[in-house]
Amino acid sequence: MKILKVISLLLDYPTEVLLDGRDELDQAIAASREISPEQRNALHELLELICENDLMDGQEHYGALFGRGRSLSLLMFEHVHGESRDRGQAMVDLMAQYEEAGFAIGVKELPDYIPLYLEYLATREDLEAREGLADVAHLLALLATRLDERESAYASCLRALLQISGANPQVAMDEVREQVAAEVRDDSLEALDKVWEEEAVDFMQAEQQDRCPSQTTLPGKAREESAVPLHWVDFKQDGLATELTPEVRHVQG
Repeated sequence: MKILKVISLLLDYPTEVLLDGRDELDQAIAASREISPEQRNALHELLELICENDLMDGQEHYGALFGRGRSLSLLMFEHVHGESRDRGQAMVDLMAQYEEAGFAIGVKELPDYIPLYLEYLATREDLEAREGLADVAHLLALLATRLDERESAYASCLRALLQISGANPQVAMDEVREQVAAEVRDDSLEALDKVWEEEAVDFMQAEQQDRCPSQTTLPGKAREESAVPLHWVDFKQDGLATELTPEVRHVQG
């Protein structure tokens, strides 16, 4: 499912490769019939926003949005298991799933990184890909709603994923809207200071228990540094379908 590869790129740390592949990504979005015209337009707008602005400014914005606090982390198991031991086992299980499917990870990224998970799903049959998204639909709805509350154009990616999973994006987001509204933002300087203090205490306890502390990095940064479904018919744009070039596919592992 090509649209999953496109969304994977849009959700990843922005690089020159994304900018260079803009025309092909635009065409791939226009050709997608797994999402509605409304969702396609929103993805077009996000792509334009990323490509029309200075790349370094876009990278700084991305880091501030997804790299501060944990509420918008693109690591799925961080939301499910936090720092518990269960997270490690979940990583092992997901890696085994990748290996069984013949999906090799050629980047230094954790297996539960959402853009990487989308690349994996893009290699599967459509039904399996939709089921894979449905399995994490509640998380997608939470992230979409949190991004929507911050008026971020990146929310369009999560809405599109919800739609591909078979959910109604607005309904799914409305179900968690009250929960999100009651949350305290965790990306303020005060909140970040508190997290660092708590992690320092936990590190000392972990050292006493001979445990290794977990290590986190900015989502996507390591990647940059390492070398029944619905179909919307849009007759005016049906001729725009195209294959992604090798340059764009290279980024997708």
